[in-house]
Amino acid sequence: MTDVTIRHNPERERFEVLVAGNVIGKAAYKTYDAGDSPQRIFYHTVINEEFGGQGLAGKLATAALDATVADGLAIVPVCPYIKKFLTTHPEYAGSTAAITPTHLEFLSGALAARSRA
Repeated sequence: MTDVTIRHNPERERFEVLVAGNVIGKAAYKTYDAGDSPQRIFYHTVINEEFGGQGLAGKLATAALDATVADGLAIVPVCPYIKKFLTTHPEYAGSTAAITPTHLEFLSGALAARSRA
């Protein structure tokens, strides 16, 4: 597969994988302002089934986490895929924040507000 692009789409709060210009996967997040420690809460990562098994989720996670660190934000891995990815990529350990009830409450409220919009 040669025409793969990974881009950040901040308006939709997600990183996207595109093939031939079509979005075929995403790593969705919500930005959480923790005062002196802004954070990006990753809550859902998905690659369309027909593109599975090609390593695209790993490439997406790497791009998303690298951009998050470069942006000076901590990684909050609520998403099961991102959480698992981090267990095999210790280079992100210093940029990862533990999930707290406050994160989960914020995420729940943000997602509920989005579904009402």
